[in-house]
Amino acid sequence: MQYIPSKDRYSRPDFYKRCGKSGLALSRLSLGLWHNFGDNVLYENARSLVFRAFDLGITHFDIANNYGPPPGFAETNFGRILRENLAGYRDELVISTKAGYDMWDGPYGNWGSRKYMLASLDQSLKRIGVEYVDIFYSHRPDPKTPMSETMGALDHAVRAGKALYVGISNYSAEQTAEASGILNSLGTPCLIHQPRYNMFDRWIENGLLKVLEANGIGCIPFCPLAQGLLTNRYLDGIPADSRAAGNSRFLKPENITADKLEKLHKLNVIAQSRGQTLAQLALVWVLRHTSVTSALIGASKAGQIEDNVKAMENPVLNQDELESIDTILSM
Repeated sequence: MQYIPSKDRYSRPDFYKRCGKSGLALSRLSLGLWHNFGDNVLYENARSLVFRAFDLGITHFDIANNYGPPPGFAETNFGRILRENLAGYRDELVISTKAGYDMWDGPYGNWGSRKYMLASLDQSLKRIGVEYVDIFYSHRPDPKTPMSETMGALDHAVRAGKALYVGISNYSAEQTAEASGILNSLGTPCLIHQPRYNMFDRWIENGLLKVLEANGIGCIPFCPLAQGLLTNRYLDGIPADSRAAGNSRFLKPENITADKLEKLHKLNVIAQSRGQTLAQLALVWVLRHTSVTSALIGASKAGQIEDNVKAMENPVLNQDELESIDTILSM
């Protein structure tokens, strides 16, 4: 099918923000391909999600080598969409991928060795069908590989023309400072850090945000909606077709406690007073930090992307709202 992007996709300049101290601007929301891009979903639906995101001004599409199922399939599917429908718009897109989790059998298909990182990147480029990715991440720190080796592999990827920028994910504040120092010494600064962060998981506030600010590194939190918990979806219980009702590894019925439900309802009152959905409030809350460049959203329906993007119509939380949210979350 022929796809022609919306002519209005860049009509909101404030929907883009420079990443750290770099010259690269990212859309305030980015589409993650962690779920709904494997062989367990309809290709046509995956394609429609990418189209709708791009139409709404989302230019950053985030993948990893192991996203599927099976591992690698999200890259393959996105590569097909790119080849068949978006090839003429490659220079308008920021494509990122990662290596660090289990990908293939044997001692060289996991963690952060130079051999694994660079072999994985070559495989990713083939699956996506591009000569380079815009951002290549170390997906997690490797306790058995010297940090200098993993960071050296990232630096090599840039010097080899296979990545334009590099980033890290799931690194602690101390590990981030060390990684940034090594990359700076190599001449390939760390562009971005991708941590888990949402109203129910605030660990990055205990040091990591300060490290990112001090080093000029952008932040792009994943799971800003806590796997869908921070949406209106669970306000009245667990729907039969929801992620929590299925076989999700990350959101289970026991995670939706009475205490969390009470907090969700109180947060929803604040969202309604702002003319927003709970999900929109949760996204604005994540994006409030100076160092947070973008937030990674996932979607199974185009309408979810549309709802998320509307968060930016009211993107500022006042001090009273912030204090009320803190009070609710600390209950």
